Amino acid sequence: MPLSFDCPLVGISPRSLDCLIKIIIKCGDFVKNLLFLIQYILKPRTTGAVLPSSKYLARKMVAGIDFSAARCIVEYGPGTGVFTEEILSARSADTLVILIERNADFCKTLEKRFGGYANLKIINYSAERIGAYLQENGIEHADYIVSGLPFASLPKVASQNILAQTKKHLSPSGKFITFQYTLLTKKFFLGYFGDIEIKYEIRNIPPAFVLALTDLS
Repeated sequence: MPLSFDCPLVGISPRSLDCLIKIIIKCGDFVKNLLFLIQYILKPRTTGAVLPSSKYLARKMVAGIDFSAARCIVEYGPGTGVFTEEILSARSADTLVILIERNADFCKTLEKRFGGYANLKIINYSAERIGAYLQENGIEHADYIVSGLPFASLPKVASQNILAQTKKHLSPSGKFITFQYTLLTKKFFLGYFGDIEIKYEIRNIPPAFVLALTDLS
């Protein structure tokens, strides 16, 4: 396997790696951290962290959501489902939740954990096509979009496309909620949204900023 930025792991055959991932998924919650680490080693640019987010960060990410009024909540990059679990436990029964995860192995984990939930869609593709996913489900705008995407390491064009589509398909009173490990991307986000509320969660590895963005235009 050639050495590259997106796949720096050398010496593991694709078949061996696939077997390892299947074993991890079958073992359940106890080894989800290992699955996350493997995905970071293989795809650091799109995974963005060596461990899943903590429950403390997850709770802070969803604290600003009015679950009683939300008709549709979208989550970008749910990974192993830390934020998803909080969303599903608090949402109303008729709220549609759409999970958009590009990593196929993470999608397998999400299907295993949440596949039996009603009003839940798991999509293995890019968040750049959020408009198509909403349209397929009869939704004009998302009320909340929660993101675990590593915008600091994503290709610039992909980040720009995702934020442009997020702004376009978020309801006028909606919120885009994301987290970052630094505030270097703050100005970038404000290029698409007019207002930002920032909170900090130290009980995460590493500690993280929670950014809640709204469109004032």
